[in-house]
Amino acid sequence: MKIALVSEHASPLALAGGVDTGGQNIYVANVARELHRAGHEVDVFTRRDGALLPTVSHMDGVRVIHVPAGPPRQLPKEQLLPHMAEFGQFLVQFCRDERRSYDVIHANFFMSGLAALAVKDALRVPLVMTFHALGRVRRLHQGANDGFPDERFAIEDELVRRSDCIVAECPADKADLIEHYQANASRIDIVACGFDPDEFAPVDRLLARRRLHWPTDEFCVLQLGRLVQRKGIDNVVRAVAELETQHGVNAWLYIVGGDAHTPNEIATPEIARLRGLARDCGIAPRVIFAGRRERSQLRDFYSAADVFVTTPWYEPFGITPLEAMACATPVIGADVGGIRHSVLHGETGWLVPPRDPEALADRLLAVHGDPAHARAMGEAGYARVHAHFTWKQIGVELERVYAQVAGLPLDTCETGAADDRQPRVLSASA
Repeated sequence: MKIALVSEHASPLALAGGVDTGGQNIYVANVARELHRAGHEVDVFTRRDGALLPTVSHMDGVRVIHVPAGPPRQLPKEQLLPHMAEFGQFLVQFCRDERRSYDVIHANFFMSGLAALAVKDALRVPLVMTFHALGRVRRLHQGANDGFPDERFAIEDELVRRSDCIVAECPADKADLIEHYQANASRIDIVACGFDPDEFAPVDRLLARRRLHWPTDEFCVLQLGRLVQRKGIDNVVRAVAELETQHGVNAWLYIVGGDAHTPNEIATPEIARLRGLARDCGIAPRVIFAGRRERSQLRDFYSAADVFVTTPWYEPFGITPLEAMACATPVIGADVGGIRHSVLHGETGWLVPPRDPEALADRLLAVHGDPAHARAMGEAGYARVHAHFTWKQIGVELERVYAQVAGLPLDTCETGAADDRQPRVLSASA
């Protein structure tokens, strides 16, 4: 097939970890790679956010087209909606100029969907829609802090009505589409996010700690991802403080992410807020900001931690729990959205209410007090992600979706087929 992926603010070439770079960037990059490996022609369209960027870049056999829509510089995604008409016009003209007929266009995020509707209307290309976050649900959790205009709701309503298929990332995402958008359940397919086994695998814990210069024999908690308020990192800081004051356990909290390799409170304002909170809680010396790190370094961080924690208010899916489980690290996650789908409570980790530091501290205490059980949960998580969440499996499931909406046969694909890369047996030190 010839497949167009549209991701207006989240380029597959961008480094994850910043305010507007995270799971969607990783999703688009890996989906594009897997579809190309399966033999399809794949183009990714993303907004040109740098004056020196060429019109076309290449990524592992995938073309990345930098769309001129708005000023050629980085803008917060909340400011991009006025430029989507220009983005859509470019998409249509690009297809006409190249005489390139796509079998399917897969839009990621509501603004990409708005631009992709122009292609659907002008060239009759079937539209697959993944929202990655829903405006009405986001507004419920963020209230006045939601920077998107109410206009978003009407756009999402139109996309729900007109998309040939909506890809929900987990059962909670599908339920939200039905409850808040009256989506037709028969036109929703659930396809999760994934991880790359070549990128994430267990590293001996002591070796990882030596490489990162972490203490070798103390309890270490990891938080990794975008540093924005809705990710609930303040909840983790409070829980680590609660662990000390109420239970007498001193823990180190390592926070990875941000807009710069060296932690920068100007580039990433959330760092300043969290540092202030750590000082107020009396644990500032043991809360370490590691900055943004290359993807190749993350397996050491996951493997070095006794536990990975992520407690956002709202999470349509959440890729970081998969990456942690792929490194055989137990996960404590908020009982929301996709985390509820990927983390099995009591088996691969624990689920806790968001914004409840006491509940999180209790689970941290359980991990600290029973290392053998924590290792068993890590191994169970490792087995779970290899069984259900590799990018290769996700690519196969999306192929099925695309072929169905395009009316094409795809008899050689087995939905949910097992990855041919076999999981390695874990050592006790993992």
